[in-house]
Amino acid sequence: MTVKDIRTILRLTHEQGLSVREVSERLKISKTTVATYLLRAREAGLSWPLAPIHDDDAALERLLFGRAGRPPRDQHEPDFALIARELKRKGVTLTPLWQEYRAAHPDGYGYTWFSERYAAFERRASATFRNRHRAGAVMQTDYVGQTVPIVDPTTGVIHQAQVFVAVLGASNLTFAFASHSQKLPDWIEGQVRALSFFGGVTRAIVCDNLKAGVARPLWFEPTLNATFAVMAEHYDTTILPTRAAKPRDKGKVEGAVLIVERWILARLRNRTFFSLAQLNTAIADLLEELNNRPMRHVGKSRRELFEEIERAALGTLPATPFEYAEWKSAKVHPGYHVEVDKTFYSVPHRLIGRRVDVRLTHRVVEIFHDHQRVASHVRRSQRSGHVTVNAHMPKAHQRYANTTPANLIGRAARIGPNAAILVERMMRERPHPEQGYRSAMGILSLASRYGAQRLDAACERALSINAITYSSVNAILKSGLDRVRPEPEPAKPPPLHANIRGNTYYQ
Repeated sequence: MTVKDIRTILRLTHEQGLSVREVSERLKISKTTVATYLLRAREAGLSWPLAPIHDDDAALERLLFGRAGRPPRDQHEPDFALIARELKRKGVTLTPLWQEYRAAHPDGYGYTWFSERYAAFERRASATFRNRHRAGAVMQTDYVGQTVPIVDPTTGVIHQAQVFVAVLGASNLTFAFASHSQKLPDWIEGQVRALSFFGGVTRAIVCDNLKAGVARPLWFEPTLNATFAVMAEHYDTTILPTRAAKPRDKGKVEGAVLIVERWILARLRNRTFFSLAQLNTAIADLLEELNNRPMRHVGKSRRELFEEIERAALGTLPATPFEYAEWKSAKVHPGYHVEVDKTFYSVPHRLIGRRVDVRLTHRVVEIFHDHQRVASHVRRSQRSGHVTVNAHMPKAHQRYANTTPANLIGRAARIGPNAAILVERMMRERPHPEQGYRSAMGILSLASRYGAQRLDAACERALSINAITYSSVNAILKSGLDRVRPEPEPAKPPPLHANIRGNTYYQ
């Protein structure tokens, strides 16, 4: 309603004699409104035609809508800046602040005036900044508050899927994707899928202070999760977390979240989904329709606007998409292994006691020290055991780690055939081959002191007397018996006995 409309109400009522109902039907306004303005005119002492003094619209408005009642005797205005600071404290509202004001000024202003004046002060003090994003400058991301139920077809258990939303600042092109949770792997996957959907990289990603992605939500120097920071480096972009409880910092995605709720999730509310893939297929179909629908105030669709002004401004995607990886810190155990997800992975033994950084993907475990990769292992699916690379062991451990019956026999064969036979018998004649490891390794160590030729000869002599022990071979070498050829024993004649036939029996 304007002052001109009020003049019309007075003219139709007094000049043409129309009733309140007729004036209401003529001007298309409610009867209550017509009656209220006529009452205000009577209380203000106005008659028709209006006096020339009332030709000024501002003067007539003050006369009709001036505050009724006397002004307060104490017209001391509150310190609204102080009130604004007090309202930021937990549990403080306008009512106790007004009561404190009236306690100090009993004849001061009433609560209605107090509230209206503070609201006017707040509007002046916190003017809204309208950020006009340049093409390719920013992608804003957030999660929808509303979840979507997914029914497990085998058990009937219902899981609530989270919906990730991303939007480009200039064209408003929107992306949505459902995930199992808001944890770091799903958060990273949402960012990667959004950039792939847009076909390029913006110069910055503005996101919420999600605990999974932002370790310390400081406004000037936020600390990102290591995986999130590596993802930003992979795509050559900047992560800009917003302030806590400041939705205007990411106003674009806040609006996109509402649109996704109303234009996508509301249309899926009566459907039952049995898998995340089924839900994402339905979202993708409605998302395509949303992005191709003309925007009312622009006259073009989000897709058309994107192709026109923003696609060319996006950075190039990397050749390969970012592979999710977690980063952890670990201390190298005395056994030159680090524990990762209940499994132990080896590192070079020189790093015992040092702190290392561990990068985990679905397939690989990489270990870094001073920003240099020192170990890489295939990640085990089972949470137990040790994964060891022989090169990481000390030399003594390497020798023992490579010990097997076949390995020991092969090393003995390089010394000589008799040594190989002796070692093989050591393994075979014991209940467990491992019981002969030390004896066999002791025999092989004698080659460095006596030479391979003497050792093989000593093994031959030990075999001839059936002395299959380390002590026997060592004693033979010490006494020099390996240099003496054993004399063949003379053939013994058969014993004389009545039951034994001689060679003459067959002649």
